[in-house]
Amino acid sequence: MLPEDAPDKPEYVTLDFVKGDCVAVNGKKLNPLQVMRTLNKIGGKHGVGRVDMVENRFVGMKSRGVYETPGGSILHYAHRQMESLTMDREVMHQRDALIPKYAELVYNGFWYAPERLALQAYVEESQKNVTGTVRVKLYKGGLYVAGRKSQFSMYNPHIATMEADPTKAYNQDDATGFIRLNGLRLRVNSTVNGAKNLQG
Repeated sequence: MLPEDAPDKPEYVTLDFVKGDCVAVNGKKLNPLQVMRTLNKIGGKHGVGRVDMVENRFVGMKSRGVYETPGGSILHYAHRQMESLTMDREVMHQRDALIPKYAELVYNGFWYAPERLALQAYVEESQKNVTGTVRVKLYKGGLYVAGRKSQFSMYNPHIATMEADPTKAYNQDDATGFIRLNGLRLRVNSTVNGAKNLQG
């Protein structure tokens, strides 16, 4: 369904995750196949997940693909929302850096390759606290987060504030030294190369 032909009323769907795997939709426990079938039906009704892309084939050519993946789109979006709440920043950055290679291996048929299995070990470790519930709003092809909660939430509104007592929350004065240290290499570079760069 085209997004413009989707219902005029939004629909909300909840996804429950345990260690990165979606185990229930709208409170109903499902196996992975059932999760995808359920989300495909719900998302398809709202025009979610239409993709038009040009891809690089393993054999060297480019090809255009037009796909409809409503279930995958909802699942991916909700999963990222849960990760944003529960994953350490640097673990997420490292995992994201590895994902293009992981996707390339799967796309090219190397599911059983040792390098894919090694990457899988990192992915599974990164998912150990990705547990909780995400509520997603579907409307005219769009996906919007409507809520997220987890017993492993790393978000603490009492710390992530500029208003609280700095001895008990974020202290803005801590940023001064941090900025000075990060700026040191830039000052040195400017001193050494600044004049050269201005001369062209």
